[in-house]
Amino acid sequence: MKNYKVEIKWTILFVIMSVLWMLIEKLSGLHSTHIDKHMYLTNLFAIPAIIFYVLALRDKKKNFYRGEMSYKQGVISGIILSVLITLISPLTQWITSYIITPEYFPNVIKYSLETGYYNTLEEAESFFNYKNYVIQGLIWTLALGVVTTLIVMIFLRTKKNK
Repeated sequence: MKNYKVEIKWTILFVIMSVLWMLIEKLSGLHSTHIDKHMYLTNLFAIPAIIFYVLALRDKKKNFYRGEMSYKQGVISGIILSVLITLISPLTQWITSYIITPEYFPNVIKYSLETGYYNTLEEAESFFNYKNYVIQGLIWTLALGVVTTLIVMIFLRTKKNK
């Protein structure tokens, strides 16, 4: 556990940031009156997510590896971070779907039918629901976390002088 203290800390911080992001989306009307802009603006979440990965990996390098971290060590740390965030993502989605914004799914279903994005209520309901969002979250959280780690570590690794 001691070896993964940094990853656990940043997982908790990432979850807090994710919940705060959902609160901001809800308060700004992206889950109701401005739902037409949601699919575009929600992608801005990538910015703080990437920043969190950079900060987490810098923290690992500085405080665990004493400033010397190889690409492989950073990738392993980032994968562990990604797995932890992925494992907790169903809880984060539950908090979002049932506590922060329970009206989101009915609103987005209605909007998707009005705009013709889906032709039937059944199609819209089969996509916009807690279970489907959890499955998508599990896949995308892990995939994007690992890809972010692979890229970030190109810049954060300790370069050896030849």
